[in-house]
Amino acid sequence: MNLLVVGRGGREHAISKKLLEDSEVDTVYCAPGNPGMQKDGIKLVAIDENDFISLIDFVKEKQVTWTFVGPEIPLVNGIVDAFKRAGLAIFGPDQAASQIEGSKEFAKKIMQKAQVPTAAYRIFDDFIQAKTFVLKHGAPIVIKADGLASGKGVVVALTEAEAIAALHDFLEENKLGESGSRVVIEEFLEGQEFSLMAFVNGNRVYPMVAAQDHKRAFDGDKGPNTGGMGAYSPIPQIEATVIEQAKEEILLPVAQMMVTNGTPFLGILYAGLIATSSGPKVIEFNARFGDPETQVILPRLESSLVQIVSDLLENKEPHIHWSKKVALGVVIAAEGYPENYEKGMPLPKFDNEETTIYYAGVKEEQGELLANGGRIFLMEATADTLAEAQAKVYATLDQQPLDKMFYRSDIGNKALK
Repeated sequence: MNLLVVGRGGREHAISKKLLEDSEVDTVYCAPGNPGMQKDGIKLVAIDENDFISLIDFVKEKQVTWTFVGPEIPLVNGIVDAFKRAGLAIFGPDQAASQIEGSKEFAKKIMQKAQVPTAAYRIFDDFIQAKTFVLKHGAPIVIKADGLASGKGVVVALTEAEAIAALHDFLEENKLGESGSRVVIEEFLEGQEFSLMAFVNGNRVYPMVAAQDHKRAFDGDKGPNTGGMGAYSPIPQIEATVIEQAKEEILLPVAQMMVTNGTPFLGILYAGLIATSSGPKVIEFNARFGDPETQVILPRLESSLVQIVSDLLENKEPHIHWSKKVALGVVIAAEGYPENYEKGMPLPKFDNEETTIYYAGVKEEQGELLANGGRIFLMEATADTLAEAQAKVYATLDQQPLDKMFYRSDIGNKALK
């Protein structure tokens, strides 16, 4: 069996590595992938994620059984629709269903119809009206670009000045282009955030184990929002009853409403949630695996990912089992990320079998891996306890100097207090 994963980051590295573990699989291709993936036997394909015609030709040429889409942009751009028109099997939501991530307004309307708990909100495309609303309601308040913005479209404003500056950037300065031409202004919710993803086929929902991501750049949840600086799973400080409530009152109703809405979902549905004093509420939905959550959730999957996806594509009931072990991952980022960051630094060589590296923003020159992105790689460890997993990762990272790179030193600390 030959499989194709579309994407290039740490998430796609983790997906490809997991698929390659299956004895039924001969080759896992990744388009375009990154050179760090080759260390795990993943074959790179020099085709961009959004070059659907070339991807379709490649799949036909290599007799790929099915394709797994990692990132959101090709999904929102209609890669699934293009593959289906070509008669090819592909795992991910179509363009209509991908709106749950591609448009925050669409997602809010689905949640309203499904009576799913989420932050109160208003939508604006006019700066003066949005500013007036902020001044009336005060801070803290959350400003979100309506469209995709690669993790840069959410500002948790602790002051009115911060909120107005974000509105000015999005609506007046057009810093996010079309993605920021409309904004969603939400109430600020108090509580611990967590991520709950599920394999979804129409109104059938198969939840995964929960994880907690760390969005802020620096220790103590300080600094700007990023794509994610680390994650761990499970989350002992969030009660099992809260996670079960999220499955029953959020994931299931949303999947069912997507069917009712005429936009049924097939793929990975990601719910970014917050455990408030009145129960779990939705912060956001994504139409794909989270990054870096994937890198700590897939190591806990004991069932075959290949079989799960095959079963869902064939409308069969998948069998899914999870390990009770703990996985923790820390992202190593380039100095300056998420703004203007350094590039070209050689990556350190770690010699430790107790940790796994998932590569993201890297390139290869003369056989050496160099930093080439904001988030460079993630180091993950699996252990019996969170403290053990955390100790394994940080002990390994401490072995080598990281020139012009940084990482948070407190991933997992919220669960260890």
